[in-house]
Amino acid sequence: MSDDLKLAASKMFGAGRRAFLAEMTLKYCRGSARLAEVVFGWSRESVRLGLAEKHSGLVCIGGQAAWCGNKRWEEKQPDVAQALWLLAESHAQQDPTFKSTIAFTRLTSARAIKELRAQGFGEEQLPAPSSMAVILNRNGYRLRKVLKAKPQKKFQKPTPSSTI
Repeated sequence: MSDDLKLAASKMFGAGRRAFLAEMTLKYCRGSARLAEVVFGWSRESVRLGLAEKHSGLVCIGGQAAWCGNKRWEEKQPDVAQALWLLAESHAQQDPTFKSTIAFTRLTSARAIKELRAQGFGEEQLPAPSSMAVILNRNGYRLRKVLKAKPQKKFQKPTPSSTI
């Protein structure tokens, strides 16, 4: 049983994992973080934090998750991003077969940067062409050639003698 609990805990992350550790510690180790460390091999500090979260009802957020990381370009440059969405929307087309909801665009990242420069945005506000492609893809615009709608093939009308 302890191997199963160790395996289950190894598949979880963050607050969910700590909640699981706290529940199992209360159930099998009488709420003792030290005993859970000995029996299951879990970190005593993680178990202690999980028990505190369970007792208080508040979930702790680590400093890295709360304040670290680079913001996305759209968050840093919201006005340029809005101009980019308008530009991309004007070049977007729906898949002619209507099999997907993805908007295909003929707008390339280099062309988007060129048109944003023409609108008066500075070089420091615009991303690199490779980043521009990632930004457009992330927001649902696929940089591919748009397929033209193909007309249906003409079918021969059945003759009256062949329908008998």
